[in-house]
Amino acid sequence: MDTPRDTTSPAQQPAQQPAGAPSSGRRTQAERNATTRAALVEAGRRLFSTKGFADVATDELARAAGVTRGALYHQYDGKSGLFAAVLESVEAEVVARVSGAMDSCDDPTDPATRLLAGLDAYLDACADPTIHRITLVEGPAALGWRAWREVGHRHAIGLVEESVRALAPAAAPVAALAHVLMGALGEAALYVAAAEDPVAAREEARAAVLALVPGLS
Repeated sequence: MDTPRDTTSPAQQPAQQPAGAPSSGRRTQAERNATTRAALVEAGRRLFSTKGFADVATDELARAAGVTRGALYHQYDGKSGLFAAVLESVEAEVVARVSGAMDSCDDPTDPATRLLAGLDAYLDACADPTIHRITLVEGPAALGWRAWREVGHRHAIGLVEESVRALAPAAAPVAALAHVLMGALGEAALYVAAAEDPVAAREEARAAVLALVPGLS
């Protein structure tokens, strides 16, 4: 008996999925992991900045992110690992703000103008309660001073060294000056945050930081 032939035209036949391609509408494991990590970082940022690292439990973090406690440990190996990821995210955000301000200042080719724009952007960022608490208050307590410092320096030291190198005399110890300036920036932000008059304190802190930069003092 003859088998009936398929008379459907090629245009009417359903498109075939390429071999090895993921099914339409189905996310890959990597995509699911990325979604879980993003939800955890967002929840961690919110809770760590409002309650503090010590007062947030892993169960609370998992609930806020809409995931299981096991997923938190799978992605970040616990609360400390998640805080480290939150800190990395916030530090990257701060550096992006500073870099953007430097590149869009009145004269991006002038090192002094770039540095002033970057300093103002940094102080503005640190005035944000979320950024201030995570980077300057909770960071050292949650990770320890050495690990906290390493994260901040890894994100920002390049921009600071760039500014110092452009302004300092040829024989100046650029690396040492950049590290000193990094410390001064953090202290400036803390000084402003603790002041009864933040506006006046900001101007004082700004002048103090600039006094440390060769070529501006």
